[in-house]
This record gives sequence, structure tokens and C-alpha cells, in this order.
Amino acid sequence: MAKLGKRTRAAREAFVGKENLTVEEAVALIKGSSNTKFDETVEIAMNLGIDPRHADQMVRGVVGLPNGTGKDVRVAVFARGPKADEAKEAGADIVGAEDLMEIVQGGKIDFDRCIATPDMMPVVGRLGKVLGPRNLMPNPKVGTVTMDVAAAVKAAKGGEVQFKAEKGGVVHAGVGKVSFDEAKLVENIRAFIGAVAKARPAGAKGSYMQKIVLCSTMGPGVSVSVDKAVSE
Repeated sequence: MAKLGKRTRAAREAFVGKENLTVEEAVALIKGSSNTKFDETVEIAMNLGIDPRHADQMVRGVVGLPNGTGKDVRVAVFARGPKADEAKEAGADIVGAEDLMEIVQGGKIDFDRCIATPDMMPVVGRLGKVLGPRNLMPNPKVGTVTMDVAAAVKAAKGGEVQFKAEKGGVVHAGVGKVSFDEAKLVENIRAFIGAVAKARPAGAKGSYMQKIVLCSTMGPGVSVSVDKAVSE
């Protein structure tokens, strides 16, 4: 087994015996234990009592974090004519149609969010095998297939986060940076937990939220009390 470095050992020791904390306690612990040379992302992972293989148990949605993600999100938009111009004016990083499709097919995916107008979906549909596994496929359920491309671009740039249950019923996302004030991180985390709670599918039976864990990019995870997080 590889020998742990001093920083890793110190971080793990700080977390020993600390579990089922409040959101505030977890955020304070993560911020106090971070000592990397870069601004780490604070991440959340939620284990849900669902089986995403069943359509009536899939959890998917979008939430606007009140204090943003702290990340510079690159947005690609599939659109033509006036809608393409709207996307560019709204701040989209990449705008195109068939030309953009060819770029993506060639393996160059230099963006974090993909938006499309409805008329472009026959073109975008050809990229399902490329964009789907990366959770980049535009979808009307999360507002990325829309005629209001300007609003969608601004939302993506402003801190909107998409979430989707993965195999095993786990939902995870970045909810801010370690450099954020504790209050802002707590507000973002509560907003995300609330959105996932509201997205409970009709097919979910029994306990829905089973475990919540917070961590920084390079730090260990700490469990948050589900009851306290949902009731706060």
C-alpha cells in the first residue's frame, strides 16, 4: 500500500470520529482542513434509495445555486440564424450547427454544457453516443433544449447545476469552492439537497435519501445527517 503524505494523513486524522454532522459543521471542517495550493471544489454525493434502471425511479433535474459554482462554465449552443446570434450575445463560448457537430464527432469537446434549439435536435441526436456518456446531451427536462437560448446560456454561466442519478442511485455535483464563505457554501448545499428532495420519483419506495457525503477535491469525505440536512 502506498505511503500517505503528511497532508493526507493530517486531513484524515481531522475527520476521524466525525460523522452525521450538520451542514454547517461539515463545511467548517472541510474549509479548516483544506491546505492545497489551488482552490478546491466542494463536492456533494447523495446515495438515494432508487434503482435508476427503472424509468419511474430516475432522478434528474437542475438547480440554480444561489452563490454560483465558482467555476468558469464553457457553453456550446447548437443553433442557426438569429438564435445563434442570441447565443453569442448571451456569452456562449461555442455556437454552430453541422459544423459544430463535425467538431464534436472528431473528438473535440471543449465545453461543459450543451444547449440546442428544438430544430437542431435531429443534428444533435447523431451525437448521442458521444455526448450521452458525458451527461452533455441537451434535454428539455433540464432546460437545455429551448428556443430561449439566451436565458439558458446565462443560467449555465450563472451557477446552474444539472444532476442525474448514476448507476447505484448516486447523485453528485460540485457546489462551490473552498474559498467561498461558509454561509454561501451552506446555502448552495441546502439548495442542492432541496432540489434533489423535490425530484423524488413516483417509483421510489421507502427511504429516499439514504446518505449524504461532502468533501473537497483532494480531501476525505464527511457524512452529513440526512434528517438535519433535509429539515433545516
